[in-house]
Amino acid sequence: MSGLQKTCLVLLIIGGINWGLVGFFRYDLIASLFGGTGAAISRLIYAIVGLCALYCLTILFRPNESLARDRETQTR
Repeated sequence: MSGLQKTCLVLLIIGGINWGLVGFFRYDLIASLFGGTGAAISRLIYAIVGLCALYCLTILFRPNESLARDRETQTR
């Protein structure tokens, strides 16, 4: 797994935790840390997480053969 893929997965996990907090406790951690949902930095973070989700779709629909080939390449 490449560095970009790992970074995107980490950001998606953070985004998922944030959505869990919103769903269970009505608490938006990103908004509270960065000045509300309308703040430019909050919107930027939401946009980056969204782009990471789109990128991770390519991982999901990637053929298994190329995943095995990537593993072989990384172990060499």
